[in-house]
Amino acid sequence: MSADGHGAVETGIARLCAAPALAGGGRAGLVGNHTTVLPGLRPAAPALAAAGLRLVALFGPEHGVDGSGQAGAGGGADRVAGLPVYDTYRCDGERLDKLLADSGVDVLVYDLQDVGARFYTYVWTMFDLMVSAARTGVRFVVADRPNPLGGTVSEGPLLDPAWASFVGRVPIPVRHGLTAGELARYFNTEAVPRRAGGPAELTVIEATGWRRAMDAGSTGLPWIAPSPNMPTPATAAVYPGTCLFEGTNLSEGRGTTQPFEIVGAPYVDARLAPALNELALPGVHFRDLRYVPTFHKHAGRSLRGVQLHVTDRAAFRPVRTAVAMLATLRRLHPDDFAWDRGDGAYAIDLLWGSDRLRDALDAGADPLPLCDPPAPPAAWAGDDVLLYS
Repeated sequence: MSADGHGAVETGIARLCAAPALAGGGRAGLVGNHTTVLPGLRPAAPALAAAGLRLVALFGPEHGVDGSGQAGAGGGADRVAGLPVYDTYRCDGERLDKLLADSGVDVLVYDLQDVGARFYTYVWTMFDLMVSAARTGVRFVVADRPNPLGGTVSEGPLLDPAWASFVGRVPIPVRHGLTAGELARYFNTEAVPRRAGGPAELTVIEATGWRRAMDAGSTGLPWIAPSPNMPTPATAAVYPGTCLFEGTNLSEGRGTTQPFEIVGAPYVDARLAPALNELALPGVHFRDLRYVPTFHKHAGRSLRGVQLHVTDRAAFRPVRTAVAMLATLRRLHPDDFAWDRGDGAYAIDLLWGSDRLRDALDAGADPLPLCDPPAPPAAWAGDDVLLYS
């Protein structure tokens, strides 16, 4: 049990609250949102201030400091707990440097609940702030949390730097298998010096009691939806795969109570669920269903598709599963299935980290070999990056 009796894992932010000197002193800014809580669900910002941390500013990521914004939105309240709030979403480079200078902070403390997928933007908020911190002489502290998917598996290719964006700045796998603290150590060695001319002054406050084999349900920590369409650990389990459907004309379940667990379109028919179950993909069963999204793609229309029922979390591979789903849909509905180009690059290329998946599917080639990671996390990140066994 942790010191306050709330499960086997003690988060970095809880440890910092018990020992504010871990942040090193000075004027502190907290990079956080509604997930930035102690294990007993007490908001961390006032607790840290009461414990003696000189907290002078809050910094919000995508979805805002209150977590209410939909995808592609930041903002939120101007002040929280009497502190000014700085919106970092879509802010980098010189603008972010100026934001840090205007805030007057000496140290940034980062604590956001990640979900373990490269295209979830919180870790890129961390990266951009690390670069600015290195350029402006601000210390950077990561109050670490467990990866809700565990840390024993990585999936998918490394990002090709030619497709770098805010859903992937640095070459890491789609399902990366690291905590934010481990990613920060990797970034500070491999990427921050190239952007900033040198590394950030980085401290990682480890989450004690976490082991790599533990997923969200094993930690004893409460689950707070880190964004509006990530309501449960079950959503997080499928997200590294089914988020790829954002790059298509299929609904990925936004506008329903089960985003990313269900996928469908007006043109999908009864063949999809049986075809997917015939693939015998490990740890998952597909159920035929109909649904009507209340917003986002195909809002108000009756759709047919499938729900992913994860039957074995350890065996389930979300990236490989979603790629098999894409290939099956491309085969069953060649005249209706389409990629979303958006305002420029194909969205699927940004999510996948290159155009190789789209090219393989369009050519009718087997895309599953593309799902294999280049190496386990310990190999691509290095033993000096890993904090947990």
